[in-house]
Amino acid sequence: MKVLITPRSYGKTDPGVFEMLKEAGIDYSLNDTAGILSKEQMIERLRDCNGVIIGVDPLDGEVINAAEKLKVISKYGVGVDNIDLETAAQRGIKVSRTVGANSEAVADYAMTLMLALARKILPIDARCRNSDWKKITTIDVSRKTIGILGFGAIGKLVAQRAQGFNMRVLAFDSYWDEEYVQKNGIIKASPEEIFREADFISLHLPLLPETRNFIDADQLAMMKPTAIVVNTARGGLINEEALLQALKENRIYGAGMDVFMEEPPSNKEWFTLENVIIGSHCAASTTGAAYNMGRMATENLIRDLFN
Repeated sequence: MKVLITPRSYGKTDPGVFEMLKEAGIDYSLNDTAGILSKEQMIERLRDCNGVIIGVDPLDGEVINAAEKLKVISKYGVGVDNIDLETAAQRGIKVSRTVGANSEAVADYAMTLMLALARKILPIDARCRNSDWKKITTIDVSRKTIGILGFGAIGKLVAQRAQGFNMRVLAFDSYWDEEYVQKNGIIKASPEEIFREADFISLHLPLLPETRNFIDADQLAMMKPTAIVVNTARGGLINEEALLQALKENRIYGAGMDVFMEEPPSNKEWFTLENVIIGSHCAASTTGAAYNMGRMATENLIRDLFN
């Protein structure tokens, strides 16, 4: 059996996953580039593979159909918007995800972005390093309102952290865990209510046709001038040009962007603003999350290849 492994963090903190593959008789190849594989690279590298452990690299219909021996797709993470599930199903290819493996890490990162933006941690640090010791007045987090768009596993964990700051929690989701909402004092809200009322907005939605540009110019116009928007979910949920313009004009307080449609973003204006914190799609990049995802992705792969 031959397998391609594309996530660059795979096995970095847990070499034991390679032993698992060897014991199962699997011949594997790793992503030896410095970034995400292109569509052309995926087609070439999957040519003789029976399985793939995939990160955010492209697995559209053309890539999948070019991989004639492909039987198993094991997602290293939970988002499957880079995988053509319909083509995979037509081919009878099994698809699995590492549900819950990185939820705590992403929730931590989302909350970190909110805190850092509210208190302007990066601008203060930059000034202090240049011997500028003037105080900068910032905004509060405690007792403010947070709006969580997407209330699955990660959204719930963000709510738990926010409640530790005595925040009022508004949440939106297409599918409600009614018992959890009632038990934990969560306020069900429409997206519009969240855009108008929330001081902090955290995105945890999947990228689907109906969620693309979920936050656009009209939604940004609804927000408070002190609002902070954080996206640790998927590029494409926010119209990036509209958000960039709102940040340049200080129509909202700040944004934390761990994900972009194009990574890194080609528009260099993003790198000139003090009211944005940019991440390299690294919200899930902790030793604990990498261990969990590596183990689960490997177990899922082996199970589906041999059953």
